Amino acid sequence: MTIAPDLIQPDRGQDATPIHLVNTDTFETFAKGLSGPQRAALEAQKFNGGGYQVGIVPAKNTDDESWFAVGGVADPDELSAWCMAKLAEQLPAGTYRRAENHQPGPAMFGWMTAQYRFDRYRKEDDPEGPRILLTKDAAKIDLVTAEAQAASLVRDLVNTPAEDMGPAALEDEAERIAKAYDAKLEVARGDTLEKGFPMVHAVGRAAARSHAPRLIELDWGSDDHPRVAIVGKGVCFDSGGLSMKTGRGMLLMKKDMGGAAHALALAELIMKTGLKVRLHCVVPAVENAVAGNAFRPGDVLQTRKGLTVEISNTDAEGRLILGDALTLASEHDPELIIDFATLTGAARVALGPDLPALMARRDQTAEQLIAAGKDHDDEPWRLPLQQTYAEWLKSEIADTDNSHSNGFAGASVAGLFLDKFVGENIDWAHFDTFAWNPQARPGRSKGGAALGLRAAFHMLRGRYG
Repeated sequence: MTIAPDLIQPDRGQDATPIHLVNTDTFETFAKGLSGPQRAALEAQKFNGGGYQVGIVPAKNTDDESWFAVGGVADPDELSAWCMAKLAEQLPAGTYRRAENHQPGPAMFGWMTAQYRFDRYRKEDDPEGPRILLTKDAAKIDLVTAEAQAASLVRDLVNTPAEDMGPAALEDEAERIAKAYDAKLEVARGDTLEKGFPMVHAVGRAAARSHAPRLIELDWGSDDHPRVAIVGKGVCFDSGGLSMKTGRGMLLMKKDMGGAAHALALAELIMKTGLKVRLHCVVPAVENAVAGNAFRPGDVLQTRKGLTVEISNTDAEGRLILGDALTLASEHDPELIIDFATLTGAARVALGPDLPALMARRDQTAEQLIAAGKDHDDEPWRLPLQQTYAEWLKSEIADTDNSHSNGFAGASVAGLFLDKFVGENIDWAHFDTFAWNPQARPGRSKGGAALGLRAAFHMLRGRYG
């Protein structure tokens, strides 16, 4: 992991530098309590209480070498996950606490994620060391640390280039999790997939042997607990297949396994926190490559479900591998299935990079996911599973087509395709997530991003905790 586990520590009265949080409304009152040199120091730093501003203020006594920090936030009384992230990025290494017995609350998460570093290929020395934050809410430390590490796992996996994060590497990650939490791991590989998971095999068969396709399963928990399935799209690189993307379109396609990264991170978070569920995690892992044996536009694929699928676009491959995976998950009759996928550009056109699109069969489940996301700064936005659009997937020679040609409602139509492979009457929610942050912001460096992870986890905690 590329985030330290001890960045949040219990406040036992140890030495720490105070942090005062203000906003533009409260800064003037705060500044009146400062000495002239202290106000001058903040003025020199152009600090006026604006969001994400950071100021360093010397002690009133010039003989005293101590100092304190000031951070600008939207509301000092209602912190978000990201309120103190800029402080964690910019302050010198050391130990800090909020001043006047205030607690950091939800800002602990951003304090940790702000110190994430992806250093697999380029080591960046930080001679100063970590920034540690103290809290009297010691009971919350383990949970927020687990969440921050889960988010960092998503970022690590997504940030890793496809050559080093192929299907075998996703299997290795699943094996690590299985060993750490005594889960059962089963993996089907290569040509053995052709009978049981024909769409996974078809999409992945053109890849080099070292990147041969996989169907990865993790089982964990007691049979006495409700069965929950987590499914993640693991397209480790997407060339578009024979419906090939442009070079620019391929540039970020190492992140097309972002759904698998979310599924594995959520599975580990569930195990680590001991959630009372019978967990079934399914990850179909492939590379959508180009070779003489690649599946073609016009081909008709068999599926685990028994439906036939006409291929009109080999670049709509994520929904194919998810179809077989969702069928498998449904066969175990779960109470709930949640899947994650970097599925459609249409979702990004509609919602941009920050909001994962959410589709769900049941209003109550969607409402719970949205509420959990709002409460933890990870809000999804619901899109419809509009059944009248399902006719756009009709095929003249097969049970369904894998894409539609009119360009309307692309995210919802992809969701409707997946819906065909989820068992009848099963509660199901689908996240079409971007898994990427296109520009650096406090607590969220540019690159891989966990979007929808905390919403799903806290919904599950609320339902099964």
